[in-house]
Amino acid sequence: MDGKTASGRAYEIFDVFTEETLSGNPLAIVHDAEGLSEKRMQAIAREFNLSETVFITPAENPIHTTAIRIFTPDYELPFAGHPTVGTAIALARKRSGFNGEDADVLIALEEKIGVVRCGVGLSKKGAFAEFDLPRLPEKLDIEVEKEVAAAALGVGTHEIGFENHVPSVWSGGNPYVLIPVHNLITAAKISVDTVFVRENMPAIDGRQLPIYAYCRETRLFDSDFHARMFVTAGNHYEDPATGSAVAAFAGAIHHFDKPVDGITQLWIEQGMEMGRPSRIRLEIDIENRRIAGARIGGSAVKVAEGMIFV
Repeated sequence: MDGKTASGRAYEIFDVFTEETLSGNPLAIVHDAEGLSEKRMQAIAREFNLSETVFITPAENPIHTTAIRIFTPDYELPFAGHPTVGTAIALARKRSGFNGEDADVLIALEEKIGVVRCGVGLSKKGAFAEFDLPRLPEKLDIEVEKEVAAAALGVGTHEIGFENHVPSVWSGGNPYVLIPVHNLITAAKISVDTVFVRENMPAIDGRQLPIYAYCRETRLFDSDFHARMFVTAGNHYEDPATGSAVAAFAGAIHHFDKPVDGITQLWIEQGMEMGRPSRIRLEIDIENRRIAGARIGGSAVKVAEGMIFV
């Protein structure tokens, strides 16, 4: 289903960073959104009430696949991981006329942050998309003390940090407060104090930074990190899979773990506590001990389609 008809605009819903329906992070994609005002897009995103809704419009540069705008129920984002992966897979299925045969498709998305290039692999087993980070992660000059991080998460100060990992603030397009916690037990009992966060945790341009808590202990044997992400601005909620947080996390991994030159591949599990398990693949290219590039990848499955009459 695609395009606009006299009676409405087509939309699809994908579960992203998962190979199974009703898990991962749900995403709404509105096709042929040309002509919709920003105010209208925001209202539609509130109507879907998912963590993000994508609106597809024609690309400014004809060599690119399309342009997209990404909205949460409260505000627009310049870039986000699960909308990029989900949209790339949706468009690859459409462009290839996917009939169950293996196919590789290149998708170039014009996002607010810039052009994001995605490689999509389609097969009978499913669909997997990977994109190059449009912006390498950078550490922001914002300090978060262990005591403050602990109070924000509702855990003990002694449960913050592991090895040489300490709280830090990074951005790979969207900024996050990254908080390492001791283990799965600590991660499971996190209860974000939104009042404390609003009064004591960092904000940029008046918007509270989301919190990404992580530990090295995992539930799945082939995962490298376990994570939880909490949106603390506007409508407070936990996100089941957050690609833009992993983009920021790549900087912390490089800073604290100091991987050797070459390609470091890691899998991050998220959404376990919510009953929506997800897995995100992160690849970091290290050259001369610096990050030369990085990629985020994951699967997505289609769960619904329909028409929205606006």
